[in-house]
Amino acid sequence: MQRIATWAAGAALLCAATGSFAAHHEEKDLKAVAKGWYDAACADLAGFIAYVDKHMADDGVFMPGRYVGLGFTVDNNEGDDFGTVMSVTPGTPAAEVLKAGDQFVSVNGMAMTFANRDKTTFRGKPGEAVKAEIMRDGKKMPVEVNRGIIAAKNSKERVLANLALADADDWPADSCAVTDVIAEGKVVYVTGEWSDTEVETGYTFTQRGISRFEFNDDGKIVEGWNMTEERFVLEQLGYTISR
Repeated sequence: MQRIATWAAGAALLCAATGSFAAHHEEKDLKAVAKGWYDAACADLAGFIAYVDKHMADDGVFMPGRYVGLGFTVDNNEGDDFGTVMSVTPGTPAAEVLKAGDQFVSVNGMAMTFANRDKTTFRGKPGEAVKAEIMRDGKKMPVEVNRGIIAAKNSKERVLANLALADADDWPADSCAVTDVIAEGKVVYVTGEWSDTEVETGYTFTQRGISRFEFNDDGKIVEGWNMTEERFVLEQLGYTISR
């Protein structure tokens, strides 16, 4: 009888403690997933793509840093594909005018060439027009797009598609490390610092960043965003901010 009473008391104590144990266990696991995302991004591209596919919810979104521009990515590597539109972000000014495969011939009267890559720009004040000439399906055509504030929400499908366009040979940073991981319920913040080298100049740069991950009940990432030191990077590479 005493053994039964002792077992019952122990079972009650275990049940009472289960909630806090599960919460602590879940928090620990979410921190590990968030840190793992950062660690995978610091390693090889194929491994990072696999990690995103595994840990991002099918209905999840990832929000890159906001900027003033048009809303597309372009091939900046030297070669025949330089200036070719790689992807266009839905819901942005560019989405109404450009499509993947378009190749810029000139931007605001400046020839779009590798030699002019630091002279041609799509940045400027919101509402200002960018006039350009593109090549589409073998024909030249003029286009005009007004700059806007780009605050994209990339779906899992788009995140994976953008990663597929990255250069695997140039993917790993020179150094990369997590500096802190903080959890608040289903939200985890990861801060990190990394350095890399600009291929064309050999200049090295460092930057810090913070990423925020929100998880669903299944432990999948449903929302993420990050902030980095873009201006600091430009200054280390010798660029100036002018109006």
